[in-house]
Amino acid sequence: MVKVKDITNYLEQWAPLAYQESYDNAGLIIGSPITEVTGILLCLDITETIIEEAKDKNCNLIIAHHPIIFKPIKKLIGINYVERCVIQAIRYNIAIYTIHTNLDNIIQGVSYNMARQLGLEACKILLPKPHTLQKLTAFVSPLQLEEVRNVLHQAGAGHINHYSNCSFTSSAGTATFQRNRSIHHPIGTLKQDDKVEWATAHQLEVVFPAYLSKTIVGALEQLYACKELAYYIQNIENMDIQVGSGIIGELPRSFNNQAFLTYLKEKMALTCIKHSALVKKDIKKVALCGGAGIFLLTEAIKQGADVFVTADVKYHDFFSAEDQILIADIGHYESEIAIKELIYNKLSEKFSNIVLLKSAIQTNPVYYF
Repeated sequence: MVKVKDITNYLEQWAPLAYQESYDNAGLIIGSPITEVTGILLCLDITETIIEEAKDKNCNLIIAHHPIIFKPIKKLIGINYVERCVIQAIRYNIAIYTIHTNLDNIIQGVSYNMARQLGLEACKILLPKPHTLQKLTAFVSPLQLEEVRNVLHQAGAGHINHYSNCSFTSSAGTATFQRNRSIHHPIGTLKQDDKVEWATAHQLEVVFPAYLSKTIVGALEQLYACKELAYYIQNIENMDIQVGSGIIGELPRSFNNQAFLTYLKEKMALTCIKHSALVKKDIKKVALCGGAGIFLLTEAIKQGADVFVTADVKYHDFFSAEDQILIADIGHYESEIAIKELIYNKLSEKFSNIVLLKSAIQTNPVYYF
């Protein structure tokens, strides 16, 4: 039987929890990771009706985009919908997992899904996330070089943008060291002079996602067991272009402002769009951010976007367009609702034997008259 942890581990390989924002609460919020899964219900928001739907459809795991617990809860007395949902989920033994800003911050996440709906081409992350990469440098015996390289690659090191199994090895050099206790050093000794030893070593370098640091080091320690390996890890300033906020890409053809808004409305199944003043240029280059993304406006302008499509834009933010860019606010729910399909497709790739359902309940708290 498939357990909750099998589902969550798979999702976290796709959208690592390390990529969520500091304020977020993504991950397993309610339930045990070792519970056997009877069915999965996918939704955008957790509400009492969603939990009842999961119960009625025999789904004991709900995967939502928005965390039901965002702020600390000091009491569980059912005084608001958050507390009632938590009580309800526990009563029905339903686990709740959220995949929130970690899904926002991957190349094929929320904003990319919007780009796909609009048919954008040549898509890339609008604002790459800093401090997501580290580099390991190890000094390795020539005889163990390939073994160490393979272990590092299997642990997740060596992925650089669109390339995998990347590494750099310098030609053999001479390492010196002195044993301070009785240990076995994996490099091996060429000669010894007054307890200082000389050995031949290759310098092996690999880049890896920072969140894998413990995994990488653990793989090395397991390989060398009680032996000591000389290595060090550095933070690097290089950007991982597959991790970050928003997406920017190009439409297959140019549209005038009104034609683009009509196209946007049709492709995203919208009833209305809030937008800034029309600009005196055609729309070709499009920047996107699902949910509240106005913090990316400056970057969208900097990269030459003709329009910025997002949600939750405040009144004064529309002034910031200043005739440089068209701002289109399509609504928070509307910008993200299609991710139910995105998560459904991802889970279907691996878990074809599990009941996997998309919620039929509309949870948008915003109504239009």
